[in-house]
Amino acid sequence: MMAQASSICNFGWKAGDFTLKGVDGKTWRLADARGKNGTLVIFLCNHCPYVKAVITRMVEEAKALQQISVGVIGIMPNDTQEHPDDSFDNMKNFARKHGFTFPYVIDETQEVTRAYDAQCTPDFFGFNAKDELHYRGRLDASRRELIAGARRDLYEAMKQIADTGRGPQEQIPSMGCSIKWRE
Repeated sequence: MMAQASSICNFGWKAGDFTLKGVDGKTWRLADARGKNGTLVIFLCNHCPYVKAVITRMVEEAKALQQISVGVIGIMPNDTQEHPDDSFDNMKNFARKHGFTFPYVIDETQEVTRAYDAQCTPDFFGFNAKDELHYRGRLDASRRELIAGARRDLYEAMKQIADTGRGPQEQIPSMGCSIKWRE
């Protein structure tokens, strides 16, 4: 496992469409996950210690965002041959165990991951209702260790995007495990 920080937000970058298989048996496109007030695309996996440390908070924030009509989708980007803990069957178990209320899909070709320039798990991409990127930051101020009263960076940014169409200018990159690329 190698720690990796995500890039800073490329404000206005348009979300690319995709067609990916979900653990629920459905095929998902960006339009299927889109919310009236914006969309959050999360690159995450099952085995990463960073994801494991924040998954409960991540699912709670996803539920809170869905309540304000922000759509959420999780994309698993890793090479499952080299990292079998991230296999599709394990994705199903991971989503069920943690009570995902959003689709969890696999990017088997890693084309979507490359198109989005995702760099770590978790990596958060917050889009407004026009599919323009306005957040590329961390979940919250806690990082891996929960800090009481930590600032909810992701939720606050997505709430601002839902209300105004624009994200905060100051953002702190997410930190996590590097994407496990195929050779």
